[in-house]
Amino acid sequence: MNAVVAPAADDEALAADDLLAQVRAARVYDVAHESALEPAALLSVRLGQPVLLKREDQQAVFSFKLRGAYNRMVQLDPAQRARGVIAASAGNHAQGVALAAAKLGIHATIVMPVTAPRVKVDAVRRHGGAMVEIVLAGDSFSDAQAEAARLQGERGATFVHPFDDPAVIAGQGTVALEILRQHPGPLHAVFVPVGGGGLLAGVAACIKALRPQVQVIGVQAVDADAMARSLESGVRVTLDEVGLFADGTAVKQVGALTFALCRQHVDAMLRVDTDAICAAIRDIYQETRSVPEPSGALALAGLKQYAAAHGDGSGALVAIVSGANMNFDRLRFVAERAEVGEQREAVFAVTIPEERGSFRRFCATLGRHSITEFNYRIGDASSAHIFVGVQIASRDEREALVSAFRAQSFDVLDLTDDELAKLHLRHMIGGRSPLAQNERLYRFEFPERPGALTHFLGQLHPDWNISLFHYRNHGADYGRILVGIQVPTDEHALLLSFLAALGYPHWDESDHPAYRLLLRQ
Repeated sequence: MNAVVAPAADDEALAADDLLAQVRAARVYDVAHESALEPAALLSVRLGQPVLLKREDQQAVFSFKLRGAYNRMVQLDPAQRARGVIAASAGNHAQGVALAAAKLGIHATIVMPVTAPRVKVDAVRRHGGAMVEIVLAGDSFSDAQAEAARLQGERGATFVHPFDDPAVIAGQGTVALEILRQHPGPLHAVFVPVGGGGLLAGVAACIKALRPQVQVIGVQAVDADAMARSLESGVRVTLDEVGLFADGTAVKQVGALTFALCRQHVDAMLRVDTDAICAAIRDIYQETRSVPEPSGALALAGLKQYAAAHGDGSGALVAIVSGANMNFDRLRFVAERAEVGEQREAVFAVTIPEERGSFRRFCATLGRHSITEFNYRIGDASSAHIFVGVQIASRDEREALVSAFRAQSFDVLDLTDDELAKLHLRHMIGGRSPLAQNERLYRFEFPERPGALTHFLGQLHPDWNISLFHYRNHGADYGRILVGIQVPTDEHALLLSFLAALGYPHWDESDHPAYRLLLRQ
C-alpha cells in the first residue's frame, strides 16, 4: 500500500452542501424502481434486533448502479450525447451505463477488466445491444479506468465515472431517501458496501442531512479496503493489489469527492473476510431465496459483525443488498466456505494409531456431530492422518472437540482458520500407498443421518482394514462416500455377503481407470 495524494481539497468537501437537493431531483425512476425494504425474520431472531434488507439486487440490472449511471447520462446536452460516453467498470456500473445508453440512444464504449465475471460481460451486451462496445483490459477496475482514460482522449467521449461524480453520487443517494421513507420508525444503523465510495457517499450524506442520529457504516473486504485505509490515514491511498472475490468492490483507490463526503458523514468502517461474505450470501438466500454476488452481501456481513460486538436491540439495522450478478461456478466455493464463516463448521487434521479399533474410537469421539467432510488415505504403518470437517454450533463446541480428541491421545490440528488447508490441502489428500495391498474400492450412498458411518463400521469384518475414505456433505438426503477396504482375495465372497447385508447402494470401482492411474499401487 502506498499513500499517494494529499487530503481532498476544502472545495471538494463543500460539494456536499447541495447534494441532498441533487438527490431529490435525480432522474432515476425512468429505469429504476423503489426497491423493497424487507424484514430478515431469521436474522432478526438470531441477532436479537430487527434486521432489514434493502433489495437493490432486484433492479433491472440486478444492482443499484443503474441509478447513478442514468442520472449522469440523462443530463448530457445534445452535443455530448452525439459524441457518446465511455465508462470503466468491473461489471455492475457497466450494466447501468449499457441500459441507460439503450434507453437514451447514446453510444457507449465500456472498458471492463479481463477478470470481470462472464455473467456481467454478457449482461452488458444484453442490456446495451447495438449501442454498446465492450473493451476488456487489465486485471482490476483501476486498470480498466486507465484504458478508458486513454480511449476518451482519442474519441472525445464523456466519461461516466462509476463513483466519483456528483450526478452519479446523487443517483445512488436515492437509495437512502427510500430507506428513510420506507422505515420511519427507530433506525440504529445502515450498512453500505464500499468500493470506490459512490453509494456510501450518497447514502451517508442524505441520512446525515435528514436523520443525523442514524449511524452509517461502510463495509469492505479485508483485501480490498481502500476506503477504510484512506479514512484511517486521512489521505487517499492506493492499494498495490486488491482481492477479486468481491469483484464489484475491488477498487485500488477511492474517489476524491467520495473520500471527502465519507470523511464528513460516515460513522465507521468495517472489514470482513471471505468466509464472512460467504456466510452472508447464504443468509440472504435463506431469507429471500435469492443469491447475491459477494459484493452484494458485504453489507450484511458487516451488519452481523457489528451486531455480535455492539448489538443492543435498539432500532433496526439495515443492510443494502447491492447486487446479484453472481457467477454460477462460484456457488460451490461459497457453499463450502459459508459454514466456516458462520462458525458452524470446524476443520481438523487428526492423527490416530493405525491399529484395530482406533477408527471406531475416533468416530465415537465425534459423537452425534454431523460430518461435513472426511478424507483419509493409508500411508503409515503406525499412524493414520484424517482430515475431517464437523458441524458445530459455536466456537466453544469446536474447542470441546479438540479437548475430546486429545483425551483419546489423538494428536489434533485445528485448521478451521487455515486458508491453505481450506483452499487446497483438503482436496489433495490421497495418492498411491505401498500399504494398500488387496484394496477394493467401493462407492456408497449412505443415508444422511447420524449413526450411518458407525453402522457401517459395526458391520465391517474385524480383520478388514479401511485404507481410504472420502466423504463430503452435498446437502442431499444421502451421502456419497468412497471407501477402500483391504480384503484378502480368498474372502471376496464374504465381502459380497457383507455388502448385501449392509443394504446401502454401492458400486465396485476397483477397476476404474482414474483410480488405477492415481491411487492404486
